[in-house]
This record gives sequence, structure tokens and C-alpha cells, in this order.
Amino acid sequence: MKFTCSVTINKPKAQVAAYFSNPKYLKEYQEGFIRKTHISGNEGQTGAISKMYYKMRKGEMELTETITNNSLPDFFSGQYHHKHTDNTMLCTFKELDSNTTQCDWEVEYTAFRGFVINVMKTVFPSMFKKQVQKWLQNFKTFVEKQD
Repeated sequence: MKFTCSVTINKPKAQVAAYFSNPKYLKEYQEGFIRKTHISGNEGQTGAISKMYYKMRKGEMELTETITNNSLPDFFSGQYHHKHTDNTMLCTFKELDSNTTQCDWEVEYTAFRGFVINVMKTVFPSMFKKQVQKWLQNFKTFVEKQD
């Protein structure tokens, strides 16, 4: 399953990319985000591996992030592993003018493991895109509020 979400942010590309690249801001736009723990590699750089933790209705969810290409401020890509899913994400940042940035996030789910997640993928495939679009909209709102 593959989809793209987009927003236009009224801030310069370098500023947008700086907020995106700093994990301390994840809680500002990803509901439930608790923490990100660096595991190996050069933190924030291509090849780095981190654990990301989110509060869920029933406990915590843990993701493993592997950065596959950090070429910010232009683009960032990563692989994300959860016990029930694997996905890739490519985030591109395009300067429309000196104070406007187009953000496109392309997500591809490459594996679904388990009965419940496979039913959700089949019956409610749009929920995956809606969640990413919501986080992207939250990111826009957060960045535009910054000085």
C-alpha cells in the first residue's frame, strides 16, 4: 500500500527542515509520541537506528527507525519496523518561494503481520493515509506558529 500526503507551509524551506529534523519537536505534531532513543550510527544521519515510542490506548507502541537517506533540507527517507507492519517514508521539501515550502510525504507499507492489521488494511485502507495527513497538517500548524 502506497500513498502521498502534502501540505504547503508558510515558512522558509531551511526552517521547515530544521523543525522536521529535530526529534524534540515530534511531540508537537505526532499525537501520543513519548520519546526517541538513539541506538546506533551517527544520530540523525544516514544509517542511524533509533527506537520511537508512542502512547496507545493499551500501553506503548515501539517502532524501529532506520534512516536510509538524510539529505535535508531537500529530502529524508527512513524505514520503520513495528511488530505488525513495515513501511518506508520519503519526505521531500521544495521551496516554492523564499517563505513557502511544499512538503510531500510518501509512505509505502511493505509488510502487514497479524490478522487484525490485515483486516484493517483491507476494510479501512484510508485510515493509514488519514493518520499521516493529520500529522503533516499538525506539523504545518506547529511550524507556522514558530518565530
